[in-house]
Amino acid sequence: MSAETVAVVGGGAWGTALAHTLAGKGLDVRLWVFEPEVAATLAATGENTVYLPGHRVHPGVLPSSDLQAVVTGASVVVSVSPSQVVRAVMSRASAWLASDALVVSASKGIENGSLLLLHQVLNEALPGHGAGRIAALSGPSFAAEVARGVPTAVSLACEDPEAARRLQQLFSSPSFRVYTLDDVAGVEVAGALKNVVALAAGISDGLGFGHNSRAALITRGLAEISRLGVALGAKPLTFLGLAGLGDLVLTCTGDLSRNRTVGLRLGRGEKLPAILASMTAVAEGVKTCEAAVALSERLGVEMPIAAQVWTVLHDGKDPRRAVEDLMSRPSRREFWDLETPP
Repeated sequence: MSAETVAVVGGGAWGTALAHTLAGKGLDVRLWVFEPEVAATLAATGENTVYLPGHRVHPGVLPSSDLQAVVTGASVVVSVSPSQVVRAVMSRASAWLASDALVVSASKGIENGSLLLLHQVLNEALPGHGAGRIAALSGPSFAAEVARGVPTAVSLACEDPEAARRLQQLFSSPSFRVYTLDDVAGVEVAGALKNVVALAAGISDGLGFGHNSRAALITRGLAEISRLGVALGAKPLTFLGLAGLGDLVLTCTGDLSRNRTVGLRLGRGEKLPAILASMTAVAEGVKTCEAAVALSERLGVEMPIAAQVWTVLHDGKDPRRAVEDLMSRPSRREFWDLETPP
């Protein structure tokens, strides 16, 4: 594994934490950072003061804002830019990407407009890279805790078993345990949509509701994620794993969750533009909510939580009224949509 050269494309908190973890294994790790000043500060001080402050980054990480220099010659490329710019960034990177390089999608979201999952975006942005050379990495993993070496377990999905095993060995460390599966779509749907449910959980907490309300949102949110995922070809069992239930619980309950924090502030009466203007990092759930609602309408999949979050985000609906509308929906069987009709 020491011969691997890894390019991490995206110098936010998650990209920096992954680069730090990989460099700790003795790998040759290059980190592409969009902002030259952030790359320069990281190179000079060993700290990403903008996106991962307070954490010393392993000296084996080579930061740069030169995408060509970072990607050229890399045997593994980790795509971890914000979801809505993945296409633009990786289309640029394709000019220098080795034809046999493995690509790992570590961003979480759905591309607005096309409504494509990110591995599908990468398929289009990287001509000649087949599905077996594109993997998805997701799971309950706050960047700050990964950077601190807190024990963490994640899912890595790839259609090619040999590529999956190689990447599993690459990413695994004493503090970072990687499980493999072949359901790339399921892992990406789960990673994207848990952010929408986290917005709802934050709104509930911001309104002063209790643990009962949050538990209900997590459980019914998982049902929505599963419905949409299965409609997109995912395997139901994936949503009970680390990328599904695991990441959903983390993002809906953890104080480090950006999406839960946005929801929390909305529930307390702040307006979305002001919230987003005060944040450095991206809360992916805000954009993903648009795509989730559009996909649910296209596929005829019922997603009432996502729909109500959308009205709060984009129609300015009062959060308390949104909760009331969710609670007053017609009564139904809990699992009617998963059972075979008589």
